[in-house]
Amino acid sequence: MKRRRYVILFFFVLLVGTFIVLKKNDVEPEKFIEKNLNINERKYTIGEPVDSFNGVYVYYNGKVSHVSGRNVAPDGYNLGQKYQCVEFVKRYYYEHLHHKMPDSYGHAKDFFDPKLKDGQKNKCRGLFQYTNPSKQKPRPDDLVVYSGTSLNKFGHVAIISKVSSNEIEIVQQNPGPYASSRATYPLKKANGKWKIENDRILGWLRK
Repeated sequence: MKRRRYVILFFFVLLVGTFIVLKKNDVEPEKFIEKNLNINERKYTIGEPVDSFNGVYVYYNGKVSHVSGRNVAPDGYNLGQKYQCVEFVKRYYYEHLHHKMPDSYGHAKDFFDPKLKDGQKNKCRGLFQYTNPSKQKPRPDDLVVYSGTSLNKFGHVAIISKVSSNEIEIVQQNPGPYASSRATYPLKKANGKWKIENDRILGWLRK
């Protein structure tokens, strides 16, 4: 009985200590879990399809930071690190839209060029870029770019799968342990511009 109490006390002290260390380093515990764990690990194996959009699969990646080597198309085009978010959006544009980006490298947030004005051509990606908010309403197949966070400095990317008058749906790969491969955000129009109601969304790219 005493041994059990000691074990419980040990894990309690360990948990509290971890919480204190994270707080001192300005890291939210729930964000630490999100970055390093995936609560769906028992349901899928790495590389197993969990969703698809227009015939392009979304693959399970395990821990958010996990990579399984580089995915290269038969013609040598770089699709990205398996199975990160970037790999999915580039594979989607390559397979479904037959588009190859002039610059096939870079982190997720680098897909958005902050120097460009709304509607200008992003030459590195070979796509038109729209800011959030934009005069152009989002469309299915648009590539959404998210900014980085304190625990994910690389940002995130996804594909818009549905658009209505007041909402969009996105499909994504490697979204984190608490997220589905699908997510929806409110869409509002004000002063002649469309805004996706998510502060991390920088804008969207379009072929």
